[in-house]
Amino acid sequence: MAPKDPLLGTLKVCVLNLQSDGEMVTDTNPHLASCCELLELVLRKGLQQPVISLVHRDYWQCFEQLTHQDPCGRLSALSLAVEQTRVCRKLLSAQGRGRYLLRLALSRKALPQFITHLLHTPRVLEWYSPTTSILRNEEFVEPFMSLLLVLSHMEFKLNMENCSFLDESWLLPVCETYEVVPCREVGMALRYLSGRVFVLNLKPGSQAYVDKFICPGDIIDEINGTSLRNSKNGQARVVLSRLRGCPLSISVLRWRAQDGTVYRPLIKLLRALRVENPTLQLGPAPSQQTATKDQTSSQSQCLKEGRIVYIVQFLGKTNIGMLGDKEVLQQAIPQVLQKNLPSKEVLLDMKETHLTCTDRSSKLVRRHMSCLCYCLTKVSSTLSLWFPRSCLSITIQRFHVSGDTGNQTTPYLHSVWQTPQKPLTRLASAVWRSEPAPSRSVRR
Repeated sequence: MAPKDPLLGTLKVCVLNLQSDGEMVTDTNPHLASCCELLELVLRKGLQQPVISLVHRDYWQCFEQLTHQDPCGRLSALSLAVEQTRVCRKLLSAQGRGRYLLRLALSRKALPQFITHLLHTPRVLEWYSPTTSILRNEEFVEPFMSLLLVLSHMEFKLNMENCSFLDESWLLPVCETYEVVPCREVGMALRYLSGRVFVLNLKPGSQAYVDKFICPGDIIDEINGTSLRNSKNGQARVVLSRLRGCPLSISVLRWRAQDGTVYRPLIKLLRALRVENPTLQLGPAPSQQTATKDQTSSQSQCLKEGRIVYIVQFLGKTNIGMLGDKEVLQQAIPQVLQKNLPSKEVLLDMKETHLTCTDRSSKLVRRHMSCLCYCLTKVSSTLSLWFPRSCLSITIQRFHVSGDTGNQTTPYLHSVWQTPQKPLTRLASAVWRSEPAPSRSVRR
């Protein structure tokens, strides 16, 4: 009777559970963390430590060493994955880099290929014990590779940007993106603790306070692609100062996990924050608006010539002059609404280079050329499209707008009016109204 390894038996059960959950495996899958942890245990089993070295050897060093043993460049896929892992600033330890590499290999269906390279590189394989490791046991390697082949036929859609906690845990926090229009200040009081940037409270009346997206206890992970992992005191303020007047994309890690409980790796840190700030009130659980969005999007959208366009009510227009800050909307919107003109139902089509506004008979009502940007902001009960500097601003009453750019859905596009020689000196502000729809939220 062939010997069995308990790790492989448990891994097989976990792989079957992943298969039974559906075709697509995402970060929310309850079996993903267990599967990754078992793969990690297999790669660590029998891994021998060097006799004379102060560095603890982990499986990350094995894959990293493989690229040095490839002078002919045969391992291009592995080399690219290792390099992407090495330059990720959110990873501080060999454990975090190894876990990131495993997730990357699953996403790219390349894990069997990586392990095969390891098995065919004697100089690295000899780091494993021939008596205790799975990788140097011929009877165990075959079933292990079979399980990896099964995983390679599954679709993994993993958020590789959500990796700041891989150094500590396979359990990942809820990661969402907060899109902020250009403003003088976001209005967040921050606390730097253990290399994390926590939100302590929100300034009343500020942009963050009005949007109610970020909550006390949440973590600012990155701002416009700049990672704040292991950042020093004041670094977030420096980044925000450098980006003042620009649209912001803030990656937020929630203090609550997917199941609504406190995210376990944060328990000790949140306790420390409570000790320092006894009045700290953790924010509510992030709202789950995906289902609502699906139900209401069809009420305010329709198909026109194969494109999704928005059904809105055109309420009027007013001049806003040369100013482009979002504060202009505070005056422009009431000016349009006070005219109390009859509304007109139109179809708003937002393309990459321009906006078109037509009626039901396809008669062109307005057309706006775009070349830079417009952003969403919240003004009272409205969501407003904001155009920087001598631009057109459009307000959509209780209306959710999102654009699909590449693999990421973002709730803002880019547009500004200008002539070949100079910007237009006077432009108009149009106001639109639509059916109620969910507030902005982009989950990563």
